Amino acid sequence: MSPKLLMSSLVAAALLTVFTGCQTTSPEFQPIGTEGPKLQPQPQPQQSEVTTLREGDTLRIEFPGAPNLNTRRQIRADGKIELPLVGEVMAAGKTPDQLEKELLKLYGPQIISKEITVAVDSTSFPVFVSGAVLRPGKITSDRPLTALEAIMDPGIDYSKAQLKAVKVIRNTNGRVEHITLDLDRVIKGKAQEVKPFYLKPSDIVFVPERFQWF
Repeated sequence: MSPKLLMSSLVAAALLTVFTGCQTTSPEFQPIGTEGPKLQPQPQPQQSEVTTLREGDTLRIEFPGAPNLNTRRQIRADGKIELPLVGEVMAAGKTPDQLEKELLKLYGPQIISKEITVAVDSTSFPVFVSGAVLRPGKITSDRPLTALEAIMDPGIDYSKAQLKAVKVIRNTNGRVEHITLDLDRVIKGKAQEVKPFYLKPSDIVFVPERFQWF
């Protein structure tokens, strides 16, 4: 082969190598200005619902190191429970964990094992409905109860009921409160932005009668 022909063959081989190399892209290569595969966000673990103790809950309180102190107590209308050795303790509005920590502080000097468990055994509380309802009397609920639900349960006497001025009578720390609710707007869908009014144990819901013109 002549030197000229040999030189032409080498140049052609070199160009073929360069061309082939330009056509090959490693899997990890990502050209600038383009988006690679997006990572899907990992689902966040759902948080368990936190239990808040309230009036009417019956609590099971156990002392693993002093079983003679184990007890069941119902949270009273004032939010408190009464326990041996330490007396009255505010329980309503706290979580079981928070109450456990408070009891550990109160019982700390009197128990060897620094362990106390609080669990909700049952939950129920009474309210009373009176006035222009079909079946006035006591209602016992095992769940949060609104004023509207309380008067719907015994049935409303629509021919007499004045739903624009329903009264909730509540005893708070020995002081009687009177709260007026306009449930007529709620029933007619005119007060969707108003938060439900939840009752407390021993609340009295009174539905007044409309004035009758004769």
